Amino acid sequence: MAGDFPLKASMPTSARASKTRTSAGFRADSLLSAALLITLWKLGALGMGKDIILPAPERVVAVFTGLLGTPRFIEAIGSTAMRSLAAFFIAMLAGSAAGFSSGISRRFRAMLSPPMTVLRATPVLAIILLAMIWFPAGMVPVFSAIVMSFPVVSEHVAAGVRSVDHRLVDMARSFGASPLDIARSIRIPSAMPHVLAAARSALGLSWKVVIAGEVLSQPARAIGTGMQEARLVLETAEVFAWALAGILLCAAGDALFDMVTKRFLWPTR
Repeated sequence: MAGDFPLKASMPTSARASKTRTSAGFRADSLLSAALLITLWKLGALGMGKDIILPAPERVVAVFTGLLGTPRFIEAIGSTAMRSLAAFFIAMLAGSAAGFSSGISRRFRAMLSPPMTVLRATPVLAIILLAMIWFPAGMVPVFSAIVMSFPVVSEHVAAGVRSVDHRLVDMARSFGASPLDIARSIRIPSAMPHVLAAARSALGLSWKVVIAGEVLSQPARAIGTGMQEARLVLETAEVFAWALAGILLCAAGDALFDMVTKRFLWPTR
């Protein structure tokens, strides 16, 4: 017994060391991939020889640095972030409610199937164009992102609810548990991995659809509006710089989402 203790005590340390090495290797591979992508971009720009077609990476960085700190850039970043987050939270609330109802009710699932099929089959461009007819410019990206994210969230949540072990549900019912108790204690915890997967997908989709909607609807302050204005004057480097701002904003949102889910919402230890 005493001889086994050091081995048992060393196992968590070994596991942590292995996890650290894996994380370091993943970061190294990511950096290598980014370096390769930038190298190919630079070679492509040299081969083209025209900034109007493909500007060099350092040119884009210079333009991006020039935009940083300007009131126009700060207002655009803030407005796009607010639209994306608003669309994300609305899609999560509506999609989770619809998905949970669909997961526990076959009849509701059948009723929801036709509109879901229509939403999945409708091109995002068609949604944006229709929204431009119905709503003010600032609401077009939000509405479009909600419509595109809603089916994703609903289907993930419904799949999570249906994955519940029905033996647990039957056992809870046999002990007199109410439907609310069953939902709170069994269905929702079982569906949480699917809910988090839905949230990650909806968050990424919201950023992209919101910026695409801004490019077409051109609200006063938006990343998409900056891209469109730069395109009209053939400032390709500035188009890239605004696109880089959107990419960094999306990456920051994903990183924050991972941090929150790992530390607060879905502990792994």
